[in-house]
Amino acid sequence: MQSKQAFGIRRIAKLIAVAGLVGAGTFLSAAAASAYDITADAQAQALKSWHETMRHIATPAAGCFHAAYPSVIWEKASCGTTSYRSNPHVNNSAAETVGNGNDYAAGTSSLTSSATGSFPVVTGVTSETGSSGANDYTLQLNTNLANGSPACASYGYSSCQVWEQFIYSSNYGSAGAQVFIQNWMFIPTHARCPGGWNHYRTTSYNGCYKNSNAVNSVTVPATQLANMKLAGVVAANGNDTVTFTNGANAYAVSEADSTLDIADVWNQSEFNIVGNGGGSAATFNTGSSVTVNVQVNDGNTNVPSCLANAGSTGETNNLNLGSCSATGGTSPSIQFTESN
Repeated sequence: MQSKQAFGIRRIAKLIAVAGLVGAGTFLSAAAASAYDITADAQAQALKSWHETMRHIATPAAGCFHAAYPSVIWEKASCGTTSYRSNPHVNNSAAETVGNGNDYAAGTSSLTSSATGSFPVVTGVTSETGSSGANDYTLQLNTNLANGSPACASYGYSSCQVWEQFIYSSNYGSAGAQVFIQNWMFIPTHARCPGGWNHYRTTSYNGCYKNSNAVNSVTVPATQLANMKLAGVVAANGNDTVTFTNGANAYAVSEADSTLDIADVWNQSEFNIVGNGGGSAATFNTGSSVTVNVQVNDGNTNVPSCLANAGSTGETNNLNLGSCSATGGTSPSIQFTESN
């Protein structure tokens, strides 16, 4: 009787031990998964912080640069040229699409010194096509078309408007993906463009445009919009810089602010994904939804303005604008959605 009882007790103990081992395994698996999540989150946060850091670190000179995570040193890169030409906004004949004037811009009460565009939430995007095929688009961070720039007089014009674009082009012609600045002046009707500038006249304006040097980048599928940021920084008597970050890479190009003296007149910022130049369109699959954030810096913590119908580019996409909200504080910004 005692031996049977002892056998029963030993059997129960063994079952409890086995159950304990199973529970321990489950616990260890859960702990490992949790540790993986923490590591992934930490890595994502580290990359985000690195992107912010690179945006604030000035390039050592005018020219083309690259940096790879975790380095915070801009390394000089080969400069190329680009034949890219954007189209300025003239009018919006298709108000249901984003672009060609139908877009939000972040307005600042003082002069804007920098802005950063990003896509914090992207859902349903499985494809994007442009005039040259899949993943054919530009990210554009655009200033307002502005009067009063000292550059007008320096080029010999009694008056003109200036416009600066900070651009990432996913794949333009044979050049591939590039990051650069495009400069525009709109001059009196019968005036000539300065030497070294391209002339582009329409019935609406007499335009001159000039591209900065361009740094070669990589073509990023539009499905990875959430990984990309585009920033522009200007400095009177210094350099203007465009910075494109994607994952573990950052690309930057700087040119003299005296090209347009945009630091003296910048107070509105448009950012979006649109067609790849020439007034073209970026076409997303049905069911796409993109949240756009435009962070601006004008030296204070004021809430920027959500300016409707304030877009300056002539390129478009096939999404519909939602509502826009604005926040102040340490990172003043506007945010809006667009979807189809």
